[in-house]
Amino acid sequence: MRIPPGDNLPRSVCTACGSIYYENPRLVVGCVPEWQGRILLCQRAIPPRRGYWTTPAGFMENGETLQGAAARESLEEAQARVEIGSLLAITHVLHAAQVHVTFRARMFDGSFAAGLESLQVGLYEEADIPWDEIAFPSIEFALRCYFEDRRAEREELHFSDINRSLPP
Repeated sequence: MRIPPGDNLPRSVCTACGSIYYENPRLVVGCVPEWQGRILLCQRAIPPRRGYWTTPAGFMENGETLQGAAARESLEEAQARVEIGSLLAITHVLHAAQVHVTFRARMFDGSFAAGLESLQVGLYEEADIPWDEIAFPSIEFALRCYFEDRRAEREELHFSDINRSLPP
């Protein structure tokens, strides 16, 4: 670890060839899919937070757009086809070196089923969401912003920072 010439942060630098290894935040992209006023949630079948609920989301792949990644995650986790809408929330998850990007989305139809990473999936009214069992603070933040905006008949972009880890 050393600060390369022209840089201001310590980096992993190869002592033989001088190549610099940059570690940058990873993008987690998802959406809040809505069908007839209800929100699609997935119960996680994988760690971290197995058994807790989330909206469809996951790591962005090389060669994808943000919107494409969000739509892919909905298909993979909930077998739901969605139309990605406006940007809803950006959460900087500082302790995990991640940025969570969440869009609003509309399901093309009411079809959904559990994908490989989900134990079960379902459509929920706001009052029926298992708030105490939401997997990640970024998802709770995005959901609360979604419902607040929907009540106010607006579509704003919201930001938050999280610097605490959760149990597995």
